[in-house]
Amino acid sequence: MDWNTRYATAEYLFGTAPADFLVRTAPLLPDAARILCVADGEGRNSAYLGRIGHAVTAFDASDVGVAKARRLAEGWPVAHHVASVETWDWTEEFDAVVAIFIQFAPPDLRARMFAQMAGAVRPGGLLLLHGYAPRQVGYGTGGPGNAAHMYTTDLLREAFAGWEVLRLEDYDGVIDEGPGHSGRSALVDLVARKPRA
Repeated sequence: MDWNTRYATAEYLFGTAPADFLVRTAPLLPDAARILCVADGEGRNSAYLGRIGHAVTAFDASDVGVAKARRLAEGWPVAHHVASVETWDWTEEFDAVVAIFIQFAPPDLRARMFAQMAGAVRPGGLLLLHGYAPRQVGYGTGGPGNAAHMYTTDLLREAFAGWEVLRLEDYDGVIDEGPGHSGRSALVDLVARKPRA
C-alpha cells in the first residue's frame, strides 16, 4: 500500500480528531507521560496526546503523513520521525506505547512488532492497542481486506501474556474518523500494564 499517495491530499484521511479509544483510555496515563505513537500516520493521536500535556515521540513510514502530522501538532510537544516499524530504533523505553489501527502487518511482522512494542514499554508502563477484529473485512468500513491482519482477544492475550490486562474487549461500534474509517466497525481494545519485575 502506498501511504504517501493516500495521504497526498489536503484532507486528513482519518480526520484530525483523536480515536475515541484514545480519548477514553488517556485518563489511565500518568501525568506528563513519555509516550511512543507507533505508525502514527497524519498525527491525529500524537497531536492529541501532546495537547493534553504528554511528551510524545511519533513515527510513520510515510514522509507525506509525517509532514501533515507536524502541521497538526504545531506548538505541542511532539517529536515526529520518518521510520517504519522495521527501521525504528526500539531501544528507548517509554511510559506508554500507543498503537492505533496499525494493521498493515501480516502475522509474522505483527509478532515481531508486538515484541518490539513490549520491549519499548518501561516496567509498570502501559500499552494502548486498538484495531479491528476479523469480521471487519465483511463490514468494509476501514482497514485492510485481509482477516489475517486483524486482532482477536485470544491473539492479544497470548502476545502479552503475563501483563496485567486493564481492558480487553471485542465489540461493534460506529466510528466516524475521516473517510478512511467510517461506519459500523468490528473493534478490539487492549490496555495492559507491563510487569514491574
